[in-house]
Amino acid sequence: MSLTTCTIHTTLKPSKMVYVSNDLARTLHLTNSKNILVRFGSKSFTAPLRVVKKAGLHLYLSILMFNTIKIPRTGNCYVVSTNGKEISLGPLIGIFTSHSGNSLSPFGGRTAFIRQIMRTGNDKSFFVAFGPNDVDWQNETINGYIMRPNGAFVRRTVPLPDVVYNRLSSRKIEKQPSMEGFKERFERRDIPLFNWSFFDKSDVYALLEKDEQFKHVPESVINPSPSKLKEMLQIHRFIYLKPSAGSLGIGIYRVTYHPHRGYFVRYRKNNKNILLRFAKFDDLVRMLGINRGMLGQYVAQQGIRLIEIDNCPIDFRFHMTKNMDDEWVVAAIGAKKAGKGSVTTHIRTGGSLMTPQQVLEQVYGNHAESVLSNAKSTAIRLAEALEQNYQHRLGELGFDLGIDQREQIWMFEANSKPGRSIFKHPSLKAEERASLTNIYEHCLFLSKFRVRRNE
Repeated sequence: MSLTTCTIHTTLKPSKMVYVSNDLARTLHLTNSKNILVRFGSKSFTAPLRVVKKAGLHLYLSILMFNTIKIPRTGNCYVVSTNGKEISLGPLIGIFTSHSGNSLSPFGGRTAFIRQIMRTGNDKSFFVAFGPNDVDWQNETINGYIMRPNGAFVRRTVPLPDVVYNRLSSRKIEKQPSMEGFKERFERRDIPLFNWSFFDKSDVYALLEKDEQFKHVPESVINPSPSKLKEMLQIHRFIYLKPSAGSLGIGIYRVTYHPHRGYFVRYRKNNKNILLRFAKFDDLVRMLGINRGMLGQYVAQQGIRLIEIDNCPIDFRFHMTKNMDDEWVVAAIGAKKAGKGSVTTHIRTGGSLMTPQQVLEQVYGNHAESVLSNAKSTAIRLAEALEQNYQHRLGELGFDLGIDQREQIWMFEANSKPGRSIFKHPSLKAEERASLTNIYEHCLFLSKFRVRRNE
């Protein structure tokens, strides 16, 4: 298999002939006067091949051929040759998400991110962003959004893509019964789709329960009974109650038990941090509504005494991506310091964002680099373990990790569609670019347009 880049041109010649320059024919090991199969996404055609005397790597298609396989633009792209008998142009990378139909900002708050992803590889690849209703399975086409050079989005009909990056942001839509079958239709056509769905907290627990890396997961109990809650409080002294399908720290309670002072509950309501005290356990249960099933979709998680700065706990967001070699790497790390009286370290609840170096050097001094290296290695092992035990492809993960006061590393959350708030820190701009590059290059790997490091 040969891979290079070429420049696609349209020609007004009515001839059903594919023209390639000498240099491109030589690079791809193509032979003159033979028929060639040309693929783009799910579309293809066969036509005679003609080699022309032209310097550089060029491909010429008639407008009819161009439209037959629905290439959305001329210009540069990768081209792969298989045994000199067929060539594939692309890749065509699909970004599966929801959109509003507003051409200026079609993806709402995700528009800037979609634009960043497309800009990362738009000069050598093709992208289409689409929603569940944009796919025509019968004709194997997508009526989605492509991006112009100026960053504007326009609707175009293109073939089914070579790979799909799932960034559907709505848990409600993704949990619809039809959505599982929708995604399976791509896989039945051998179109890889990664980041299959959101994780619930119970999913992560189940995936790691029999794995060696389970040692990094705090004790977690789904839908805890009052007796189990009391037992956990007596053992751990404090726990977190988290919605199983929650995110952004919404709906979390921190419950603390002091043998001589009673039970304390911290939570956030109407943008305020609330602290309540109960002398009796039964009063705590009544407030939480456990007997009435109010916490039926909650997970009780062991509290961990994390490292602190200014008496405020610190945890870390590890943004993990797979690269062009199909390996997990730590793309970026953000340290999150909890706000005073806050249940979580989320920025929206008063937390602040720092670099891991700022935190670890202040806590560990000269020992900081060793602690950070151990945390990175642990994050990679956790990503590998989740992937090994998960039935679908993963290409991106977000971990909320903590380091306790004995330097043990704990994983509190694993997100298959991680947010990107840590990249708001000015010192993480290079890491932001690296994360986008890794995602793009992993799409190249999955679509078999693989680029090696030395190219």
